[in-house]
Amino acid sequence: MQVHRNIELLPPFRNAVVTIGTFDGVHSGHRQIINQLKEEALKNKGETVIITFHPHPRKVVAAGKSPVMLINTIDEKIALMKQAGINHLVIVPFTESFSQLSAREYVEDFLISKFHPHTVIIGYDHHFGKGRSGNYKLLEEYNAQGAFQLKEIPEHLLHQNIVSSTAIRQSILAGDIEEANELLGYDFFFEGEVVEGNKLGRTLGYPTANVELYDEEKIVPANGVYAVRATLSNNEKAIILPGNESDLLKGMMNIGIRPTIGGNKRVIEINLFDFNKDIYGSTLCVFVKKFLRPEIRFNGLDALKNQLALDKIESISALG
Repeated sequence: MQVHRNIELLPPFRNAVVTIGTFDGVHSGHRQIINQLKEEALKNKGETVIITFHPHPRKVVAAGKSPVMLINTIDEKIALMKQAGINHLVIVPFTESFSQLSAREYVEDFLISKFHPHTVIIGYDHHFGKGRSGNYKLLEEYNAQGAFQLKEIPEHLLHQNIVSSTAIRQSILAGDIEEANELLGYDFFFEGEVVEGNKLGRTLGYPTANVELYDEEKIVPANGVYAVRATLSNNEKAIILPGNESDLLKGMMNIGIRPTIGGNKRVIEINLFDFNKDIYGSTLCVFVKKFLRPEIRFNGLDALKNQLALDKIESISALG
């Protein structure tokens, strides 16, 4: 897969079959749209082209309102798109000036001029251009003029995508990681840098890697203890997607404020099983498998240590 970040330097696509969207999560519903894209490209001996935006459009057009919580960072999205078998992923910088393009400018000066699409696959409720004034009906005009072929994403798929993205975020925030993973079609994951903590876990016999996320907009699961798999790297490209689970380390993770020791700052800590190396400054990519229990305040460190032993047993069982 080729990744393009400059729309002024796009290559000449061969019979480009194009779709547009944020594709946050690249979840099981999105995969059906991607499969439709690939089938159409195969039929027309063309290339699949997905246009997405960064930063998230809502960060520009609705600045100052509710914060953006992303299922995927842009690097995670790239990895998932590559896994899905897309030919070209075009990441368009979503700027204030871009948001001011009229609907016809969007179609003529952006979509047609830059991509020369053979086929555009889009949902009936897709809106674009300043004030979201452009719609499927406008695209039909260009289709009738022979600018490109137009294919509609079935309504049930669109509905599934909307529901899935919303449901995935809600499940992650509620700690229902198994439900989120089922909707995603893979284990929810995140990556971050291993930073120094207070080293309390080491004194309890469960040394932890404190992880600081690379992207503050990345959604974080509810506070609690989870069974996880992880991979370690010396750079920020540590993403190993499901399918390579034998390469992953096993462990358990706590997200929370650590009330037993009077903590008040939310942290992410991972205890990697059968692992004892200095990994400060490394990148840890963590795949969240199962929610074990909520974070609670224990009556002293001995009680906490006893519970951690039980958590480890349950984690090992969940991870197989």
